[in-house]
Amino acid sequence: MTGNDAAVALIGLGEVGRVFAEDLAALGVRDIRAWDTAFADPASRASRHAAALGIAPAASAAEAVRGATLVVSAVTAMNCVAAASSVVGGIEPDAWFFDLNSSSPGHKRAAAAAVDGAGGRYVEAALMSPIEPRRLGAPFILGGPHAEAFGAAAGAFGLVAATVGAAEVGVAAATKLCRSVVVKGMESLLTESLLAARHYGVEGEVLRSLSNILPEADWEAIAGYFMSRSLEHGVRRAEEMQEAAGTVADAGVTPWMAEATVARQRWAAQFGEVLPQESTLALVDAVRAAAGPRAGSRRQEEHA
Repeated sequence: MTGNDAAVALIGLGEVGRVFAEDLAALGVRDIRAWDTAFADPASRASRHAAALGIAPAASAAEAVRGATLVVSAVTAMNCVAAASSVVGGIEPDAWFFDLNSSSPGHKRAAAAAVDGAGGRYVEAALMSPIEPRRLGAPFILGGPHAEAFGAAAGAFGLVAATVGAAEVGVAAATKLCRSVVVKGMESLLTESLLAARHYGVEGEVLRSLSNILPEADWEAIAGYFMSRSLEHGVRRAEEMQEAAGTVADAGVTPWMAEATVARQRWAAQFGEVLPQESTLALVDAVRAAAGPRAGSRRQEEHA
């Protein structure tokens, strides 16, 4: 069966689910279904995406996956196992279950047990970059005993940069989450540094100095991008970093950095309403103003 002939079910219709729906439709996939717990709210992002994409929301996850060749699980990190369990009553024998949630190796193994126990074929997937701008062409690491077989079919679903990793479920998740300690940690570090540096009026010097030890780059633009991702997706990122903290702890390492990143990402999510801004420094000022006295304001007026 080709990608065009397949029925695809999306469990979760947030940012990543929307990209899958759009790109699969562009490839000619005609049968795309979706289920999201947020469908109960007509004003939710998932409901808005469904309306814009012309997808009729399924009544349940089991209904959405019935008859589907490929099931894509794109929920928040903490709901990985729940999403897998929700399809047990409807998943077809040998249907692919593509789990790209940023969840711990232990949660991936529990999800795999639920799917494979119901007759499906669980494939772990670790997205190793932002979904934009490459979208389905972004790099994915596939894992689990069914990864090699799915890898041969991945191109038909637009996953042209997917590579097959370990046959053991959880290895791809460990790769993703250990990377997240760095990437989401950088988001948090730059956010905290610039909020403080702006108070003292030294933000320019701080950003320019980064090229003394890191590759020369437009660090102001990079910092603005990283900050905006935390503001827009901080809740989801905090959940991911909780999974990362558990993964680090399971390796016998105290997850001080991962746990601190959870707190900063959760804090940043309060200020998503300030987006967008015309520049990085305008974004810093908007967050400081929204945060109130705890962020400080002495230098803000001088740089307005």
